[in-house]
Amino acid sequence: MDTPTHLARAQWMSLLAQAEPAELATAMEAFAPPVDATTWLRPPQTGLYMLRGRVGGTGPQFNLGEVSVTRCSVQIGERIGHAWVRGSNSRHAELAACADALMQDAEQAPRLQAQVVEPLRQSLNRRREAASRKAAASKVEFFTVVRGE
Repeated sequence: MDTPTHLARAQWMSLLAQAEPAELATAMEAFAPPVDATTWLRPPQTGLYMLRGRVGGTGPQFNLGEVSVTRCSVQIGERIGHAWVRGSNSRHAELAACADALMQDAEQAPRLQAQVVEPLRQSLNRRREAASRKAAASKVEFFTVVRGE
């Protein structure tokens, strides 16, 4: 039984949490776990999470604001999957937790990596590039004109 490295698991969990819920649902259709092998340890629960920040990245911490999150945990066979997603979409949290549990199975992980994780990574990269292009299009260059002596 191979266990994923902490960094690899953190990366796929982050990707699952940032995925568009509809894309994740479509990608996970082929990987629906059997109902009799699925135990919901923590059904989806929506609550608030306090975002904290630091001035300049190094200054004292301050409370930036709250964001709603939905969390859940599922056990599929021997594997336990967890998910925290921004917003109140319970189905998104359920699918992300199931994907996390299934990704921990050495036999299923390569298929999930190829059919779920990589397409979601590419989609996230496209969304980021589009947002970056949109921001770059509105960039304004400022300059200062110096008066004579």
